[in-house]
Amino acid sequence: MNDPWVALERGADPVERARALRRAHDAFTAGGPPAPGPGREPVGPSAVRSSAVRSVVAESWRRSARARVCPDGAAGVELDEEELAAYREAHPLAVVMPVVRELMGAYATDGEHLVAVCDAYGRLLWVEGHPGTLRRADRMNFVAGARWAESVAGTNAPGTAIAVDRPVQVFAAEHFRRPVQGWTCAAAPVHDPRSGRLLGAVDITGGDRLAHPHSLAFVQAVARAAESQLALTAAARAPAAADPPLRLSALGRDEAVLVTDGRRALLSRRHSEILVVLAHRPRGLSGEELLAALYEDESITPVTLRAELSRLRSVLAPGVLLSRPYRLAAPLDADFEVVGRRLASGAVAAALGGYAGPLLPGSRAPEVARLRRRLADELRAALIARGDPALLTDWVHSPWGEDDLEAWRALAATVPAGRLAPVRARLRALDAELSALTTPASAPATGLQRPRP
Repeated sequence: MNDPWVALERGADPVERARALRRAHDAFTAGGPPAPGPGREPVGPSAVRSSAVRSVVAESWRRSARARVCPDGAAGVELDEEELAAYREAHPLAVVMPVVRELMGAYATDGEHLVAVCDAYGRLLWVEGHPGTLRRADRMNFVAGARWAESVAGTNAPGTAIAVDRPVQVFAAEHFRRPVQGWTCAAAPVHDPRSGRLLGAVDITGGDRLAHPHSLAFVQAVARAAESQLALTAAARAPAAADPPLRLSALGRDEAVLVTDGRRALLSRRHSEILVVLAHRPRGLSGEELLAALYEDESITPVTLRAELSRLRSVLAPGVLLSRPYRLAAPLDADFEVVGRRLASGAVAAALGGYAGPLLPGSRAPEVARLRRRLADELRAALIARGDPALLTDWVHSPWGEDDLEAWRALAATVPAGRLAPVRARLRALDAELSALTTPASAPATGLQRPRP
């Protein structure tokens, strides 16, 4: 297959492919690993090459199984009409809906498809399209207000596109849940063009006719058009001259995004770590201090650090990175510092809204790891202390908060009685996982968390 994100190889028989996927899905949900088809990566020790599961789908199935998604379950509706109206009116993607409707509306209606736009938590904010298709989708809760994140609804295009932050197509029994396997969908993530923050995804859902590379390319183009509209809207609202010279987005990504005078650059992991440390220490650091902040290995020499700093200078504007001590000559507006300032001022909802995930989650630089833990701990503590069910719901349904036992317990104490059943079910599952842990060290740092005193 030329593009692993496209569901059908050129010339493939969709009927036969759907049958093969159903067999693979049945085997996986019965306890066996999904097996790759020809040209795909093996995904388990007993892989059977006659099957047809793409690696992106196999990985998604594993995540769905780890999240204890029921293959025969249905998506839950989290936002009622009043909550939904208020939430989407204030959502950044509201301003792009005219563009999405203009580009996709006629295509969806004529093709008997649906257009859906979700937020970064997988909650469907708008679902529009052919009336008959809308009625059929209603039976599986593919409706505005329902949550289709991969961690609660299994493999599906909008949920998986958010999980992997890539455009993706999902065909037939590639869906983890059986009630969805009669559908095909393609989705692409939408980002804030200025900060790089994930805002949500745009999706097209319908029948087998969407299992074509054109539908994935189409939805990608719509997502890029939405980002262009966001950029135009932001430019109209605030003059570029008022922007800080440097802006850094390092939350929820291993490679930070640096915006310099309107130019967006994706940094290397080491350069991301350097700028995070310098953003937090604006007065600067000596070479020895910076070396200790960045490297676990004490054998790393100053020469290595100076080489990295030299390469970083070529990315920045001339004169921005100074030495003796190492510091930035221009103000840098970093997203993790913004969240910290909001927390310090008591603006908990605003802090959560700006928290796109752990700070450089893959970094092992000592200073970055310390800042990552501190920010996450302060935010979750503020959320638990606030006891707002809407804010707690956003936290526990995020990838970094879905195993947070203490937060789930706080939610159970505040959520209305009508919504308590799924919260209690998740608590029982987490309690069972916790009891299976032999030592606290066996729980991952961003996963299941023991109750704190």
